[in-house]
Amino acid sequence: MNELLQVPIMQRGEMVKSGFGRLCVLIVLICGLLAGCSGNSRPNQILRVATEPAFPPFEFQGKGGELVGFSIDLMRAIATAAHFQVEFQSLPFDGIIPALQAKTIDGAISSITITGERAKTVSFSRPYFKAGLAIAIRADNQNITGFDSLQNKNIAVQIGTTGAQKAKSVSGAQVRSFDSAPLALQELQNGNVDAVINDAPVTLYAINTGNLQNIKVIQQLLTEEFYGIATAKNSLYLSLINQGLTKILENGSYQQIYQRWFKSAPPILPETLPFIKNNTARLNSFTVFWQSLPTLLNGVLVTLQLAFISGICGLTSGSLIGIIRLSKIKPLRFLARAYIDFFRGTPLLVQIFMIYFGLPAVSQELGFTLTLNRLAAGVIALSLNSAAYIAEIVRGGIQSIENGQSEAAKSLGLNPVQTMTYVIFPQAFRRMIPPLGNEFISLLKDTSLVAVIGFEELFRKGQLIVSENYRAFEIYAAVAVIYLCLTLISSQLFSRLEIWMNPISKENVK
Repeated sequence: MNELLQVPIMQRGEMVKSGFGRLCVLIVLICGLLAGCSGNSRPNQILRVATEPAFPPFEFQGKGGELVGFSIDLMRAIATAAHFQVEFQSLPFDGIIPALQAKTIDGAISSITITGERAKTVSFSRPYFKAGLAIAIRADNQNITGFDSLQNKNIAVQIGTTGAQKAKSVSGAQVRSFDSAPLALQELQNGNVDAVINDAPVTLYAINTGNLQNIKVIQQLLTEEFYGIATAKNSLYLSLINQGLTKILENGSYQQIYQRWFKSAPPILPETLPFIKNNTARLNSFTVFWQSLPTLLNGVLVTLQLAFISGICGLTSGSLIGIIRLSKIKPLRFLARAYIDFFRGTPLLVQIFMIYFGLPAVSQELGFTLTLNRLAAGVIALSLNSAAYIAEIVRGGIQSIENGQSEAAKSLGLNPVQTMTYVIFPQAFRRMIPPLGNEFISLLKDTSLVAVIGFEELFRKGQLIVSENYRAFEIYAAVAVIYLCLTLISSQLFSRLEIWMNPISKENVK
């Protein structure tokens, strides 16, 4: 301190000025650093954007499995322009709006047509694409010439789309809904439907790329539609997305992306779309359930029909395969084992696709026509799969019977077939009832997988209702409760059967 006082006044002034200068430089550096951090904060913001990558040329998977398409490129350009990052998530089309309602995603770009009904549930960006519906038929079909000639025809659509809504207005038409546009078009190519109503750009792209053979478009732009990027109601990200979309529309980036995918100049897009706002009150959950119950019960009848037919066929063929599995003839044992390993080792969903979509396509390549209706394909797939599990249940039940039973039957002069029919199998069947009950319950629930081929059982009825009212929780909860009731009733029936076939239980009851 004393040394500082001894410094001359002039030198002390220079030191103060020097220190003040360093402080100013330090403040400037800190401000610049803070400004840089604030400027980089927005690009670090990540938006979870859903899409269904089964809608080329808008959203699909490239050769390496990466997401590509017009919508994908557009969303990335919007993110760059608005200074945020995008993380794509694959979702089925009919699950996108429920996911937005639940706010498990921040936005969705999946060629979603802006409609007044959807605008009541989610918020849309300004339109980013002008499209319309088209009618596709087989090239050799001369009977269908336009929309009016679709009456009393079989029409395939993608569930939850405006094409599905348009198909409902056709008098007498049988509408089959599928989870994606390629499945609907494959249904047409296999000859199972007369026409497909789908977005025109997607259908034309599939035909022009050669992915669809012997398909033609007879009428385009049945409607004038606009795609929009969907967000949850009152989402903070909507203004950010609109900002980026407006910027790329103005700086020419949008035109470049459009030209890259469609080889033409883009049409003029409006900033907003006028919608009639219906201020209808939101129905409570009980009303939604009560209104949906008749439709769901119709689906229950189809589910039970499918389960019982498949269960009987699976039990018959599975019992035979299980007995063959115990055969002393080695080639027969090998074939039975190969069958069981294949159908237990591959997903049931894949087996349904192979039978319904794969077999007709292969038959056409071989020069003959094979057509399977949805009921037959569902029964075949479920029966074949169930038979593999039942075969192992039967084998285990038979092997659980003591060898002394066979020796006693042989001593009475019974041949092997008679021994199996009258001695071994009846005893084994009583032991097989609990696992057979479990298998039937699993089969009952597995019928929901047949929805992927447009079979309108219980689960598919629920999906169709959700695609119209967007009340996912209430409807799927109702579907779950109905499935629970069906499985509980089935479990009780098998328990009663087990008691009835048990001689010891009968004696206790008496």
